Amino acid sequence: MKVKFIKSISRTPLFKVSSLNSISVLLKIGIGLITSKVIAIFIGPSGMALAGNLRNFMTSIESVATLGFQNGIVKYIVNNKDNEIELKKIISTVFLSLLTVSLVLSLGLATFSVYWSDVVFGINFEYSDIFLILALALPWYIVTILLLAIINGLGKFRNVIFSNIIGNLIGLLFSVIVVWHYKTFGALLAIIIPPALLFFVAFYYINKDLHFISTISFRLFDFQILKNLSSYSLMAFVSSVLGPLVFLSIRHSIIRNLGIESAGYWEAMNRISSYYLMFISSILTLYFFPRLAFAETKKATRSIFWSYYKTILPIFTFGLLLIYFFRYIIVKLLFTDAFLPVTALFFWQLMGDTLKAASLILGYQFFAKKLTVAFIIAELISLSVMFVSSNYLIGLFQIEGIVMAHTITYFIYLTVLVLYFRKTLF
Repeated sequence: MKVKFIKSISRTPLFKVSSLNSISVLLKIGIGLITSKVIAIFIGPSGMALAGNLRNFMTSIESVATLGFQNGIVKYIVNNKDNEIELKKIISTVFLSLLTVSLVLSLGLATFSVYWSDVVFGINFEYSDIFLILALALPWYIVTILLLAIINGLGKFRNVIFSNIIGNLIGLLFSVIVVWHYKTFGALLAIIIPPALLFFVAFYYINKDLHFISTISFRLFDFQILKNLSSYSLMAFVSSVLGPLVFLSIRHSIIRNLGIESAGYWEAMNRISSYYLMFISSILTLYFFPRLAFAETKKATRSIFWSYYKTILPIFTFGLLLIYFFRYIIVKLLFTDAFLPVTALFFWQLMGDTLKAASLILGYQFFAKKLTVAFIIAELISLSVMFVSSNYLIGLFQIEGIVMAHTITYFIYLTVLVLYFRKTLF
């Protein structure tokens, strides 16, 4: 009986996607171990803080350049993948729009590179060349995001996962070489170049199912599609533009009040957090979001919610318990002894990430059903709580105050979402 049950589980799409995705995530974590170690050895906590600033800036730029369409693209591709004309309209419209926006942004990055260096890194650091290079890489990076969203919308989960695996391997090789030779400048390069190189991998995979270049046509450009996707722009602006700017502001506050090394400790904790959250976010993007977008009844949506809570969340929570007990080993393995103060941040960070994982599936429902106003209100509450509580608690508990704020933020955020979706959940 047990064998039959295990076989039936192993045949489910969720199990197949989760298994392959787990391999991808484990590989990315393994690569992260190597790159984090290299960065820790060659640039230390201060360099890691600067890398964190650039990551936040990149998230904002990505959201502006994609017009926040990423989740909307997946939804509309899912709904129209059997309608060839409509599919070509969507792809043509989005491609031409994103390419135009990314080229304009690239011009702005190149023209005002010194200004952006001062904003992101502060006047004590001169990295304007990074923004000149980013200006060249950005269009390739944005088109890559579009290609992966299309592949995902077409239901080709394996191709998305294989693209990410290959991209991670490229990123590892590039990162080790440039950090080794160029120290902090190399670490910053490693953030902006590998995503652009992934274009060639994504282009290969999309052409297996769709002749991408022949799909693009100026004649098929449709303003109605842009109008339909505009609600996603508003949602992305709040989460992916304002969010990173809030974190950038908090990091500047840490540097100002506690020193750049403390900011480096927080960035190290965020880096560890990002590794294990990859599992949750990629499963949600690849498997749960397309199904939420397709679900037409509350009963169907409720089934998707609870399948996540019964299968993915318990495994994730157990994994966080193991991480907490092995935190000293993890910090020494990932970084150096200079980063041991990071171990004091684990408890509250893991508590917050458990609440975050529980809230993510509900958050994706905002995108799946285009609940724009509700999403913006929930996000603004979350960002406001994070900003105010971080600045207040840093004064009381030093760097540990910021991870306490993280837990408080996601407790309130999850509570808001459960109350809003209570009729669907229960």
